Amino acid sequence: MNAGPATKRERQRAIREIIVLQPIASQTELAERLVERGFAVTQATVSRDIAELGLFKVPRDAGHVYIASEDVTAPPRQLSDERLRRILADIPVRIGRSGLTLLVVGSPGTASILAQALDESSLQEQEGTLAGDNTTLVLFADETRLERWLERFEEIRSQPAAAPAAVEARS
Repeated sequence: MNAGPATKRERQRAIREIIVLQPIASQTELAERLVERGFAVTQATVSRDIAELGLFKVPRDAGHVYIASEDVTAPPRQLSDERLRRILADIPVRIGRSGLTLLVVGSPGTASILAQALDESSLQEQEGTLAGDNTTLVLFADETRLERWLERFEEIRSQPAAAPAAVEARS
């Protein structure tokens, strides 16, 4: 247990230890493990730590769990729109625009998930993405690329997501 207020560095070190020692499937579960270790955290703090540490979810036997990017040894995945389709089916988004920047606005806490799905998708016309809490900025070099990206994004959004593969029941 921590004697006083924990530093950000101590908290993030604990997060790394926790995800190595046990499968963590949600921010809530991670926050609970941190509280058990004596850290006073909020969902927002855990969310920021996950983003700063570069943690992301990967599929495992019982579902998706957090890992650190440096723990990945597999070759890079092929670009796929399926994850983006699933996210867009779960998170209603609206699109706004300011110059050569699109604002993809979802519900609170979803921007980093959406930005990562956009970056991993076949949408490659953008210069980059930047995630806040509920807003992802998608940056473009010119009008033509923005329009092409937006058209393709709407196609992806309108297509139904594939049904998830059945998970075997554990005994």
